Amino acid sequence: MSKKLTSREEDYSKWYNELVVKADLAENSAVRGCMVIKPYGFAIWEKIQAELDRMFKETGHQNAYFPLFVPKSLFEAEEKNAEGFAKECAVVTHYRLQNDPDNAGKLRVDPEARLEEELVVRPTSEAIIWNTYRGWIQSYRDLPILINQWANVVRWEMRTRLFLRTAEFLWQEGHTAHATEMEAIKEAELMNNVYAAFVENFMAIPVIKGIKSDSERFAGAVETYCIEALMQDGKALQAGTSHFLGQNFAKAFDVKFTSKEGKQDYVWATSWGVSTRLMGALIMTHSDDHGLVLPPNLAPNQVVIVPIYKNEEQLNEISKLANVIIDELRSKGITIKFDDRDTLRPGAKFAQHELQGVPLRIAIGPKDLENGTVELARRDTLSKEIVAIDNLTTKVVDLMDDIQSSLYKKALDFRDSHITEVDSYDDFKLVIEEKGGFVSAHWDGTEETETRIKEETKATIRCIPLDDKVEPGVCLYSGKPSKRRVLFAKAY
Repeated sequence: MSKKLTSREEDYSKWYNELVVKADLAENSAVRGCMVIKPYGFAIWEKIQAELDRMFKETGHQNAYFPLFVPKSLFEAEEKNAEGFAKECAVVTHYRLQNDPDNAGKLRVDPEARLEEELVVRPTSEAIIWNTYRGWIQSYRDLPILINQWANVVRWEMRTRLFLRTAEFLWQEGHTAHATEMEAIKEAELMNNVYAAFVENFMAIPVIKGIKSDSERFAGAVETYCIEALMQDGKALQAGTSHFLGQNFAKAFDVKFTSKEGKQDYVWATSWGVSTRLMGALIMTHSDDHGLVLPPNLAPNQVVIVPIYKNEEQLNEISKLANVIIDELRSKGITIKFDDRDTLRPGAKFAQHELQGVPLRIAIGPKDLENGTVELARRDTLSKEIVAIDNLTTKVVDLMDDIQSSLYKKALDFRDSHITEVDSYDDFKLVIEEKGGFVSAHWDGTEETETRIKEETKATIRCIPLDDKVEPGVCLYSGKPSKRRVLFAKAY
């Protein structure tokens, strides 16, 4: 396995692609635009999934599963949603293959096996779920419905990149139904806050909570809440979204309920989701030219022990100590691996674990046994120290918290130093091109101005921050009145 990566400064995109492959996270598949998530990459996704699942259930949500295929007529029912995803849809038209009479040994679609109704491979599940909810909801007693689904979706992207944008990806999507508008709005805000707490506390990535502009809003939503993160190359990444859908889907699928007062009304709705795109955010926020840097809260192995020995006798003695260390650290909730493979030299193991971002590495050799010490190496700072075995457990437990908080602070300092307030369009263009990051600027609230800025600079409105800092001013592009500043950036 070649360990040398292209540097981030030389070619950030190439560095990212190489890192994903060389760290054994994922690779391109035989299907255009689709990826194979390898065991190490999937282990990280499983930790993301497990923690989010816990948080969802603590807020009253249950998991369910709905079909992959959506009848085209259902997909079309909510017009804005259908229009928003139409260009990305994969569609099933036939259900059988047959031998090709003109090409021996090959198969073709059986022209007699055309479906009566074409099926859309879900790009998102609102249509099939709300058609289902119609049969579940009759009375206020049936509400709220708080459902989450872990699934895959297909969006036929033309330009793909592992984890960040693929034709098929894994995600979770929540779909809830409520009796009142305010209850649904609170749900959408709650889930945006859940996402923010997870990304900050477990992924060590600072985010800005906000709402999307009309043009960036989810198709079919009344309001889209979001969390935005900033990557090391100065581009923004949408880390999660939560949508207040109003009664749009309830009206499209005729989902009504009888209130306590005996009146019939349409249900209020939300949907919300995050995806394997979070893997891309994790990589691009913390990693360096040596490879992955993983926060302890999401690392498959928080600690790895590497024995350094010349013969079987030395390995046996080191293994005895390693097993004691493993038992002690596991009792403290630390995930740990003993890398006693005899197919790699210690230096090659060090390089692999550094590339794969293991937060702490413990090296034990014959002299360490004599001295009652081990060598402890941090992945985030690449620093090493000699630690007495008697103090090792306490030291490792303390370092888990220190590494987690240090990674967050480093990312926060970078993010905050790359939020630039500007008041002129010339300054705006200069910052976008030369510095990058978020640009805080006044906008007149029109889609026309937003579109022109995007066409001229490739920067979009990432969010209207939910920080209550309302500061009236003048739009830097049109000169018209502006209610407050918004955040622009180039984005993934």
